[in-house]
Amino acid sequence: MMVEVEEQTVKSAPAGQNRAGPWLDRARLRARRQALWVRAASAVSPAAVTDSMAIFHAEVERILEDPREQAAEEKQFYRSDAEAKRLSTLICAADEALFHHPACEALCRWFGLSRFELDLLNLAVAIEIDPMLRRAYAYLNDDAGATHPTQWLAARLFEHDADERLGPQCPLVEWCMARPREDAGNRWGVDAAWIADPSIVHWLLGQNTADPALAGAVEFADLHKEGAELCLYPDELQEIAGFVGAISNGRENGAKLAIVIELVGPEGSGKRTLAAQFAAALHAGLLCANAETLLNRDIPPALASERMIRVMRMAQLNHALVYWSNSEGVQTSVWQVLARHSGVTLFGSTAVSPAAAGVPAYKRSIHLPRLKREMRIALWERLCDRVPPQVITEGLLTLGEIAKAAQMAPAGMDAVTESCQENLRLPSSELFTSLPCPFTWDDIVLAQGVREHLKELQQQVKLRWQVYEEWGFERLCPLGRGITALFSGASGTGKTMAAQVLARSLDLKLYRVDLAGVVNKYIGETEKRLKQVFDACERANVLLFFDEADALFGQRTQVKDAHDRFANIEIDYLLQRMEQFDGVAILATNRKGDLDKAFMRRIRFVVDFQPPGPAERHILWRRALTARSAAGEELLDGIDWELLANKLVMTGAAITSAALGAAFLARAEGRRIGMSHVLHAARREMNKQAVAVRHGDWER
Repeated sequence: MMVEVEEQTVKSAPAGQNRAGPWLDRARLRARRQALWVRAASAVSPAAVTDSMAIFHAEVERILEDPREQAAEEKQFYRSDAEAKRLSTLICAADEALFHHPACEALCRWFGLSRFELDLLNLAVAIEIDPMLRRAYAYLNDDAGATHPTQWLAARLFEHDADERLGPQCPLVEWCMARPREDAGNRWGVDAAWIADPSIVHWLLGQNTADPALAGAVEFADLHKEGAELCLYPDELQEIAGFVGAISNGRENGAKLAIVIELVGPEGSGKRTLAAQFAAALHAGLLCANAETLLNRDIPPALASERMIRVMRMAQLNHALVYWSNSEGVQTSVWQVLARHSGVTLFGSTAVSPAAAGVPAYKRSIHLPRLKREMRIALWERLCDRVPPQVITEGLLTLGEIAKAAQMAPAGMDAVTESCQENLRLPSSELFTSLPCPFTWDDIVLAQGVREHLKELQQQVKLRWQVYEEWGFERLCPLGRGITALFSGASGTGKTMAAQVLARSLDLKLYRVDLAGVVNKYIGETEKRLKQVFDACERANVLLFFDEADALFGQRTQVKDAHDRFANIEIDYLLQRMEQFDGVAILATNRKGDLDKAFMRRIRFVVDFQPPGPAERHILWRRALTARSAAGEELLDGIDWELLANKLVMTGAAITSAALGAAFLARAEGRRIGMSHVLHAARREMNKQAVAVRHGDWER
């Protein structure tokens, strides 16, 4: 809400109770008594009234009399005339009934209406209840065309000082309860016609209809449906309550100032639910308004300000807080309107709004963290009676995404998984490409120490949320809770294949960063593209793979010119972003020594891939050279496995290429694959690596 939340609400009228009565009776009784005086004081005979264009001497004399004498005569008439005395008694009773009416008390207390403003509003509401009163107003205004209440008429009927005036800054106008008609010549003159706001009339009559001026962009939240019984952000809720309580208790001399709580988080993260829980803690409702619809920058500032006032008023009348969703584009002028009114208002946005920085209000931005694993499970169990799938327990899903997935549960867990993966799927980008993951742990040949190191990496990725959140070790990772690894080793030693095996075993998609698309010669562009990569991949269920990472993460250079300085800025940004990364990233390089030491400190795992030894080469040759075709045909002839394993010092990738080359040589000759084919293909492969092999080197 924008103004203070009161503990007492204005309840709807019980059946059979006429809420219109106090407003209508009070205006009628005042008008009847005034009409008695007008007839008694009139100096014009009834016969002369037929000449409407005539201005009579006695009438002019009456108009020019001393107003104080006229007022005294009028009061004396009310004391002496029997009918006027009876009406005065009824007027006192009507005043008492209205002033003690809950709706009237609420208007005066919440919005600061003066007695004169309340009386003018009373006249405006009365003709909305009984339009026939317009003729009575015209009679009392002494103008057949003046059928609406005026300040002059309100002052006469309710016996106010003739000098009392209302201007555009009065609460009655500022809160959009009543206003002079647009067609009034002098809108703030004493004879300008006033009209009541339709939504205020409806509320006073107990009809809780939505304000038509808000175009259906507001709704009251159902606190039960919003999940008020399950608090996903207890620390943030406590922070909000503590901040509001401290400000409210620390105000000096009852001073009032707006309190703005800005909830910052991605779409669907539960900002509205948190706002509902805070409202429930105050025993208040929650009025949700769409700022993008009502307050965007394309709307004239005056209209946007009026809409904010109307939302604030609607919330106060219904004992509710206001939550503005999609508030990124709120106009600066609207923030200024907010600052003029006390109370708590909540805004939901994806980023902190700079427009609110200079607003004179107590402001606190609350950043909603990603839902912890236990919260994701608890939310799923509240929404669905099935066992939560892995994508719920391990995926960095928002409240809205989990709720959507739970709706898919009747269709089966495959439908749930597909719904979640759709939310986590990466957008198409030229900066990264998807890699297939056909390999398993049985397909990759590695030294035992390297395999164990990779298994340890796999376990940390699988168990990180349990260790971080359930055991509380996230305190040791204040900047980011992701896991990064560096795979170093010569080309062909299995770095890419190991990444494929890990991705498959972890049920992650594997995306390789296209370094040619990331690195840009223009200053600042590389930084922007790196941000796009990390932002896109951080929440997605993927493993991010930087191949040939030394090209991107090389040592920072000494500053010799502007290009060196900006290159270092890009690397510094990269190091910072790596620390904040919550996903899984693998960096591959064959030049480990070129990497910056500051960068190396930020890597969780450093796995050194060594060229395969004789035992590994033996296995690799056996797997590469298939013994039989799919049809059962024998393909090999006299292969010396020991010679290949002991004499040919080659990487796994080179062995694979040599085996493929040998197969083509043998097929071209129409023979089985023999040692001559394998050795010839191996020699070609090693020559590509600039390794000279002389004839006779591999012979026994």
